[in-house]
Amino acid sequence: MDAEIISVGTELVLGQVTNANGPLLARTLSAMDIKAPHQVTVMDDQEQIVAAINSARQRASLIFVCGGLGPTTDDVTLKSTAIALGTGLTTDDQHWEWIKETFKARRIKMLPDNIQQARYLTGGSPLANPVGLALGSWYEHDGLQLVVLPGPPAEFRAMLEESVKPRLVAKYGTGRRISSRTLNFLGRPETQLMAEIEAATAQFSDMTVTSYVQPSQIQVRINVYDLPLAQANDLLEKVTAAILAVESPYFFGFGDKCTLVGEVVKLLTAQRKTITGAESLTGGLFQSTVCSVPGASAVFRGGFVTYAASAKERLLGIDPAVIAGHGVVSAQTAAQMAEKSRERLDADFGLSFTGVAGPDDLEGQPAGTVWLGLARRGQPSQTRELHLAAYLGRQEIRNLSVQYGLQMAFRALQG
Repeated sequence: MDAEIISVGTELVLGQVTNANGPLLARTLSAMDIKAPHQVTVMDDQEQIVAAINSARQRASLIFVCGGLGPTTDDVTLKSTAIALGTGLTTDDQHWEWIKETFKARRIKMLPDNIQQARYLTGGSPLANPVGLALGSWYEHDGLQLVVLPGPPAEFRAMLEESVKPRLVAKYGTGRRISSRTLNFLGRPETQLMAEIEAATAQFSDMTVTSYVQPSQIQVRINVYDLPLAQANDLLEKVTAAILAVESPYFFGFGDKCTLVGEVVKLLTAQRKTITGAESLTGGLFQSTVCSVPGASAVFRGGFVTYAASAKERLLGIDPAVIAGHGVVSAQTAAQMAEKSRERLDADFGLSFTGVAGPDDLEGQPAGTVWLGLARRGQPSQTRELHLAAYLGRQEIRNLSVQYGLQMAFRALQG
């Protein structure tokens, strides 16, 4: 069967926000053997939304309308969808009471328009939102299935996984067996990674390998088709082994929700080790990233943001002669930052970041030049130089610096 995805948001049309929900939904549907050959994006405009739904009904029996379920005046998706379907809106009284209690507990003034987030399409059923306020809608009529979902990515992902996917499997499951496994990589260009994987897996049939680039990693998904479970698992193991025989230096974990920082925290916890950081160009981003993982308090005691050379000297005790002789963007400074931070907080690992985020040069070094340092209790410090593309921009250089630093820690923890 065919599906159609309609993404709603003026910010998407204007290119102010990247549409992450559409690709995620398309991959989810594809894994269920449901194709979405048509995907459109429209503004927060009633006329455009109604026209998009009417057009989609000519091509697809399963339609997704994503975004625009908030309480503000420009959130017209649900009302517009109801008009297109010739139905109305129903308020879920129990959910509305929960919204009011939530606002009361947070001591935030609630506006009358917040009731929009408790409404769903009349004749359909509400879809629970595990991490947000706005309900989704599941609507069926005359062979048409229409699903309305919110736009914020965290809410979208949670609703898709917990509220929508089980219903889709129950209703549209084709009986075709699709077994999947996701591998996560960092540090290899996608084209090179996939070319090498294609060569390494050429001997296998009944399977496909696809890639999905995310800001901090490349996810590679192996799909195995129409095999009994035991055979499918055996094939997944063989394909995985063939891939890792070539790409193991860049691999860090399995699963769609796997993150490099999560794997580092997991290894630190299992080994009862601690980590700290000393940051210059990343300005605390490494420490913030570690603290985003539940349970990080068991492995992270604190750290240092030493943006200026004087702060490196005063807070960490870096020898001024090192900075004077080699500069702040150097292997020597990175090594001392890592070791001094580790010593001062008595941690097992110290990770440092110093470099040029841009756009201007620093000490004659171009934007994207980064030195990482890793100190480990009882072992010599390690350093690594990165040459990241200046065109990526300041924030992406900072983000990638953190990921490559985590990769150093991950490899050290693996032994």
